[in-house]
Amino acid sequence: MPHKLSIKQLEEIANDIRKDIIRMLEKAGSGHSAGPLGMADIFTALYFDVLKHDPKNPDWEDRDILILSNGHTVPVRYATMAKAGYFPHNELMTLRKFGSRLQGHPERKRLPGLESTSGPLGSGLSQACGIALAHRMDQIHHRWVYVVMGDGETDEGNVWEAAMLAGANHLSNVIAIIDRNNIQIDGPTEVVMPLEDYRAKWEAFGWHVLEIDGNNIEDVIDACAMGRAIVEKPVMILAHTVAGKGVDFMEYDFHWHGMPPNFEQANKALKELRTLGGKIRSEHE
Repeated sequence: MPHKLSIKQLEEIANDIRKDIIRMLEKAGSGHSAGPLGMADIFTALYFDVLKHDPKNPDWEDRDILILSNGHTVPVRYATMAKAGYFPHNELMTLRKFGSRLQGHPERKRLPGLESTSGPLGSGLSQACGIALAHRMDQIHHRWVYVVMGDGETDEGNVWEAAMLAGANHLSNVIAIIDRNNIQIDGPTEVVMPLEDYRAKWEAFGWHVLEIDGNNIEDVIDACAMGRAIVEKPVMILAHTVAGKGVDFMEYDFHWHGMPPNFEQANKALKELRTLGGKIRSEHE
């Protein structure tokens, strides 16, 4: 389990992760940009503060479980895992390459530290609920099951079947986090398939709902701590994020959902991330 870091240190880690995401995607020539950039703060909070885990012993029996349901956003998980020490940092540049452990969707048997294989959207919550039920049957009460989901994938009916099951069984060992960035591959979520009143939907299915700024690391940490304190219901954290966070020309633009930057765009993005949007002078200027 990593030592706890200051919020400033965590913010610096999240910025490094965003830079790695840009480099990985440009090198791969394919992949998803907007979601991974927007979720860097969430994954930083999870791996460097919230989760009980051990990069040197990925199969540690007392570890918490983290399911990534919207598997196309996995570059953010790979970059965070490398930063945490699960595998060498230079392996990130093998993203989506033939034979690489870092495929475009996570594959459980390829890389230690991955709990599930995800491809079809909408499956992660069901997987998390199954694991949580198994823990209850085995009288395991000291481990939490976290699942990260995308808002667009909740168009899938399977999600709501799992939501019903979790509510009916009072699975208080499940903490779900939805990346509420309001975009999906075909456009804004509220145009493609309106989700609001989103909070009321989850509450109607028996969930305790928290709404936070998903790009505020302290908010993410605090919400997870509160989630662990809820003993009678599963917990849903609606994390409002900015798609493409940190790169001005990507932010809020659904076209970057499934598009990588080219060489020139990557250089522009990296310059912006290095200077925190122009707030500090680049050493290269």
